[in-house]
Amino acid sequence: MNIYTVGETLLDIIFKGVEPQTAKPGGSAFNASITLGRLGAPINFISETGKDKVGDLILEFMNENGVQANFISRYPEGQTAIALAFLNEKSDAEYQFYKDYPAQRLAIEFPEFQKDDLLLFGSFYALNPGIRPRVKELLEKAEHAGATIVYDPNFRSTHLPERDSLVPVIRENMGYSTLVRASDEDLLNIFDTDSPDAAWEKVGPLSDALVYTANANGVYLKTEKLSFHMEVECIEPVSTIGAGDTFNAGLLYGIWKNGYGREQIKMLDKSQWEGLISTAIQFSREVCLSYDNYLPIGYANHYKQDI
Repeated sequence: MNIYTVGETLLDIIFKGVEPQTAKPGGSAFNASITLGRLGAPINFISETGKDKVGDLILEFMNENGVQANFISRYPEGQTAIALAFLNEKSDAEYQFYKDYPAQRLAIEFPEFQKDDLLLFGSFYALNPGIRPRVKELLEKAEHAGATIVYDPNFRSTHLPERDSLVPVIRENMGYSTLVRASDEDLLNIFDTDSPDAAWEKVGPLSDALVYTANANGVYLKTEKLSFHMEVECIEPVSTIGAGDTFNAGLLYGIWKNGYGREQIKMLDKSQWEGLISTAIQFSREVCLSYDNYLPIGYANHYKQDI
């Protein structure tokens, strides 16, 4: 069972007030990949970078953290993306992006998926018309092979002006997915729902399970047979940039470690789901306590030793 993630990669320059605090390779799927690599999982990241110094830095960082780069397209024209992340008083980020992509995107051969491999996708990367045909091709290939597909829409208010045109694509993405992991903010922005029950009415006909995260209000699990809530510990975060991404990594890690196949996901009992979600909560909490976008190396090493 291999794990794949697909998404953009960029360099995050993180500001607190007017002062830059640090620069970290980032991107939603990239962040999840680094956590999984640090935990020793068989992770392959599918993405693209420019043939520039920032791209070199990102590939070196992947190698240092155990993430396979066999499916990275390096475009000779354009530059690797940069993101300025401005942390507010709640340590949540507001972004400004600087992107210079080539006309041809993801110019690589996709992996040969096997049954019950894992694929994580999401964010605007999975909606962008410029790359949508390639993403859809990847999803169809993974679905045909019997892979478990996890979707995080990560749909922010900046995209609300485009919502009417994007919702059909989001619904199509959910239809490919075995599991949808979405925040209350995501689903409010997408479907105008303000509760996990209302969200499940929209997601349930399209996917087998919904993991609904609601910040300090905890996490809700919805499937055809199960519905329950798990509380989270209140903390003072340093940065929440990688919180959702590391939560996703926790879910993927638990599915991989337990060997749950695609057909098993819909059959998991409450205790099995609680195990998956508690790991995801634990990982997400840890990443909020630093400027890292991924599980800290020391914590990952201790976690591997303890299990």
